[in-house]
Amino acid sequence: MLDKENFTLEELLDEEEIIQECKALNSRLINFLRDRAQVEQLLRYIVEEPLEDADTKRAFKFSFIACEIFTCEIDVILTTLVEEEELMNLLFSFLEPNRPHSALLAGYFSKVVVCLMLRKTVPLMNYVQVHQYVFSQLVDLIGITSIMEVLVRLVGADDHVYPNFIDVMQWLADSNLLEMIVDKLSPSCPPEVHANAAETLCSITRNAPSALATKLSSPSFVARIFGHALEDSHSKSGLVNSLSVCISLLDPKRSAVASPLMHSFRNQHMYESPIPVNSETVGAMLPKLGDLLMLLSVSSDEKILPTTYGELRPPLGNHRLKIVEFIAVLLKTGNEIAEKELVSSGTMRRVLDLFFEYPYNNALHHHVESIILSCLESKNDMIVSHLLVECDLIGKILQTDKHPILSGEANQPTWHAAGKCAPRVGNIGHITRIANKLVQLANSDNRIQACLQENSEWNGWHSSVLQERNVVENVYRWACGRPTALQDRTRDSDEDDLHDRDYDVAALANNLSQAFRYKIYGSDDTGEEHGVLDRDDEDMYFDDESAEVVISSLRLGDDQGR
Repeated sequence: MLDKENFTLEELLDEEEIIQECKALNSRLINFLRDRAQVEQLLRYIVEEPLEDADTKRAFKFSFIACEIFTCEIDVILTTLVEEEELMNLLFSFLEPNRPHSALLAGYFSKVVVCLMLRKTVPLMNYVQVHQYVFSQLVDLIGITSIMEVLVRLVGADDHVYPNFIDVMQWLADSNLLEMIVDKLSPSCPPEVHANAAETLCSITRNAPSALATKLSSPSFVARIFGHALEDSHSKSGLVNSLSVCISLLDPKRSAVASPLMHSFRNQHMYESPIPVNSETVGAMLPKLGDLLMLLSVSSDEKILPTTYGELRPPLGNHRLKIVEFIAVLLKTGNEIAEKELVSSGTMRRVLDLFFEYPYNNALHHHVESIILSCLESKNDMIVSHLLVECDLIGKILQTDKHPILSGEANQPTWHAAGKCAPRVGNIGHITRIANKLVQLANSDNRIQACLQENSEWNGWHSSVLQERNVVENVYRWACGRPTALQDRTRDSDEDDLHDRDYDVAALANNLSQAFRYKIYGSDDTGEEHGVLDRDDEDMYFDDESAEVVISSLRLGDDQGR
């Protein structure tokens, strides 16, 4: 193609080898593509929607190839783009509000802009600083996930895209970018906008300390976020995503684990020590706890959700679950004022009631267990006493364990199906872990020990039920080959354990094969007369190597038992 005297860009883009030749830095090809006219046409393929009657190549192939050429990161081509303001204007014209924004072209646009951020940081940021309307256009399209990714990288949340440009981060903080993103949490916006705005804000908190993260954690912004969360009680999406941002402010690592973008954003703060939470940030959240508690009430909710075991009247809902998660994270900060507010507002009692009212909501049980452990480990006597005495945690544990069948009372939201046997409640495992934690803490905490001793039923239940259950549920006693945690391994590798044993594998294999031959471990209706297998079949299903596996499992259970 390059040897021809006349050829067009379209003919070149139709060549199968073009991307490979770009990556191989074919000089004749690159000299053609770096020309301003060619760069402009490549940009038009990316930012302009094809006509309705356009052929398949124009509609799909050329735009894809054009994006790939830019993301090959060929310096001379990118230089042609960033040094010509008209070309940059053409690129960012994709964001104009009066034109269509297909998800396909938005993805190509995002890839090109991110490539410029990485390879041409200074000229790109200079352009954005001069054309500040780009910010508002990006925020207006934040509901498109590809555009959100551009914003996330723009605020420096991708592993410090520009670590040497502190003035750029400060300039971003001084602009009104943060206000625009936070306002997208308003109930008037659709759910996809709420979700992407929350993800962008969580990305900023994960990049703390930074000028933007400091600004976001200020009391004025926290109040602004809560204002959007509680502005309209019918907007559950706004509430859930606003609380996700608040949770991220209290615990950035938590949002990093849940983020759908963490597979591509290598955030180095994810594994560092937690950053202390500003007391002013927590203080700005406390006045709204009473409003959140009102939303935990299910009495006025008339929704009905059919389930396999019966019905939920009403279901707990994602918004109530998110409130409980927020309370769990708030308690982990150890803020005494927050603990007092949670007690005085009745939040602790209501959360504990939800634990027993929804016995099959595992996510709820997980968060409530975290709340209970935070209270029990608190240095504040008041909150420990409130949980054990006023909320009667021990009594509720004993009552539920004594009657573990779903009651189906009219005033409870969880109903079992009519005409069927009531099922066993699903929170017994969490109750067992909470009870074990009480026993553990009682050894070093006189407050908890006194409360346990005052309950006459506890000692009998502890010795007759809890201890026996712990023996049965101790997985390290199971001889079924359960893998051990890495920190529990006492040998360097499985091979060391394999070669350092005193078992006669051949003899044991023979014994085990004899056991299988005479159906000690099999069923009686296999169709074999007198329980004898042919030797070939025996070797096929149970050879020495199989015996090695069984013995390894038995040995593993033995080691863990000791």
